[in-house]
Amino acid sequence: MDAATSDTAWLQAMLDVESALARAGAAVGLIPPDAADLIASACQAQLVEIGDIAHGWAAQATPVIALVDRIRLLVEDEQVARYVHLAATSQDVLDTATALVARNAFDVAAADLVAVIASLAELARAHRDTPQVGRTLLQQGAVTTFGASCAARLTAVNEALGALALLLRERLAAQLGGAVGTLAPAGDRGVDLAREFAQELGLNEPVTPWHTTRGRVAELAAAIGVLCGELAGVAQDVVLLSATEIGEVHVAAPGGSSAMPHKQNPASAVLALACAHRVPGLVSTVLAGMPQELQRSAGRWQAEWATLNELLRLLAGVARHTRASVEGLDVDVDRMRAHVDQLLAGATLDVGSAPAFVDRALARFTVSEGPTP
Repeated sequence: MDAATSDTAWLQAMLDVESALARAGAAVGLIPPDAADLIASACQAQLVEIGDIAHGWAAQATPVIALVDRIRLLVEDEQVARYVHLAATSQDVLDTATALVARNAFDVAAADLVAVIASLAELARAHRDTPQVGRTLLQQGAVTTFGASCAARLTAVNEALGALALLLRERLAAQLGGAVGTLAPAGDRGVDLAREFAQELGLNEPVTPWHTTRGRVAELAAAIGVLCGELAGVAQDVVLLSATEIGEVHVAAPGGSSAMPHKQNPASAVLALACAHRVPGLVSTVLAGMPQELQRSAGRWQAEWATLNELLRLLAGVARHTRASVEGLDVDVDRMRAHVDQLLAGATLDVGSAPAFVDRALARFTVSEGPTP
């Protein structure tokens, strides 16, 4: 994830956007094919000094001006250089690069996310009928099964992951509108240029440019927030159930204490909660930036890039640490039963439809197939 969200990753994403724009321009007859090839060959991160782009970012409130200048120098042909950044504006490059970075970052986190779901499915299946005290407001309530608890978390994480995956497929869109969303320099081929541009990058083509309509970005942030929240619910259960007084589960690799050698802390679950705790504030930053001014925002849009980048990194952290919390989880069935017997005090054991709910949850998921969107 460090690599997928690094300065170099963002730089290459912006260069990929400029390359795709040149190829799209050639496809609709606005750029000679040879010129498009030269521009594309210059769009390589190793040919660009990141420090120069960073200085340009600070001076111009956008990294794209310095980036375009560098690409024009690299093509070494004034006639070709004039086709660089054809009809586009800086926001087109950054918004589209954001979609590319988000897509790549999700691919990095996906393995951990699927592994969490697989572990929850395995626990639900193994403990379908394992009696456990159900606790409400942290007090003993009635009897359920540990499998039912895991099935509820499995379903929630699976649905949140499916929602994010669906959003990335259907809502990640290219942005190409030019200065004020008209693509005027492309003349009557603006719509065709936008279509070819999206196809070059494998992104959705929006109906209109969306410079100051930020629903797509807000949906992405919110979907990450929901998924992190559901994962944190799993980690929170591990923390509570592994408490000394309950002791019904134990993580496979507990952490220690610098002052109390007897402690075995659920460190991975604690780290998952720490990462997830930071997410809602970042989501709210994106949501608060939605009312953007006219055809280009001054400040709110610029606040999105680093915020989304951090959300992607935190998603990876929550996923990795939650995975470590549930993989190889040691379930103390005897301790669970002892707590159940204490609660029942001789009454008849009745777990209601808990096992049936486990079956329903597992019917929507198989470990071999992965999550169902």
